[in-house]
Amino acid sequence: MNHSRWRSHLTALLTALIACVGLLSLSSAPAWAKAGTITEFPTPAGSVTGFPVPQALGEPQFITAGPDGNLWFTERDGNKIGRITPSGAIIEFPLPKKDCRSTNGCQPQEITAGPDGNLWFTERAGNQIGRITTSGSLTEFPIPTQSSLPEGITVGPDGNLWFAEFNIGNIGRITTAGLVTEFHVSTSGPWGITAGSDGNLWFTLSFGNSIGRITTGGSFASFPLPTRCGNKFGCKPLGITAGPDGNLWFTEFNGDKIGRITTQ
Repeated sequence: MNHSRWRSHLTALLTALIACVGLLSLSSAPAWAKAGTITEFPTPAGSVTGFPVPQALGEPQFITAGPDGNLWFTERDGNKIGRITPSGAIIEFPLPKKDCRSTNGCQPQEITAGPDGNLWFTERAGNQIGRITTSGSLTEFPIPTQSSLPEGITVGPDGNLWFAEFNIGNIGRITTAGLVTEFHVSTSGPWGITAGSDGNLWFTLSFGNSIGRITTGGSFASFPLPTRCGNKFGCKPLGITAGPDGNLWFTEFNGDKIGRITTQ
C-alpha cells in the first residue's frame, strides 16, 4: 500500500472514531455538561444516623459544637444539658429545678459556645442564663426582668454573650463573669439572634414581621419584611445566622421561605 492510500484509510478511520465518540458523549453526557440543565436532589440528602437521648421525652431542642470536639445540646423538657461525642456517646447534666416556672424544670432552650471555652444557654422557664464547663460544672445567672422568656443566644463581637428576651421585648447582654445588662427594643417578640459582619447584633422579631439590629452600645433599628406571607400575623421570622457572603439569613415560619438581609 502506498503512503497516499495509507493516509486515506487512516483519515477515514479517525473520522469514524470521532463520530462514534461524539454520538456516545451525546447519549451519556453528565447534567453539568449542558447549560441550563437542572438537577434535583431529594431531602434529606446523605446518610442519617440517629442516636436516642437516654431520657424519654427529653425533647432535645438546640445543638452547637463545643470547644472540646463534642456536640452540646439542650433538653427542654428533660431539664438537662447533653453532650454527645461524634461517635454517639451521650452524657447528660441535669439542671436544678428550683425557682423554675415549669413543672418540667427550667426549660433550657438555645445554646452556644462562649469565648471563654464554656457553653452558654438560655433557660426559658428559669428566667436565667446558664453556663456549663466542658466537664459539666454548672452556673446560673438570673435575668433582672421577671418572666422574660429568653430564647436565642449568641457570642457578640465585644466578647460578651447576647440573648433575646421574647416575652418583654428586650435584648440582653451578659459578660463571661455573669453581669447582665438589658436593652428594650420591641414588644414584637425577639427570638433568634446572631452577630453580623458589621459588628452589630441582628435578631428576628417573630411577631413584628421584621429583622432587628442592635449595636453593642444599645442603639436599635428594625427592618420590615417586604411581605406578610399571606398571614395576618406576618411571616414570623425565627432563626437567624450570619452567612459566608456577609449577609444575614433567616427562616420565615409562616412563609415557608428563607430570607436574606444585607448588613449595609
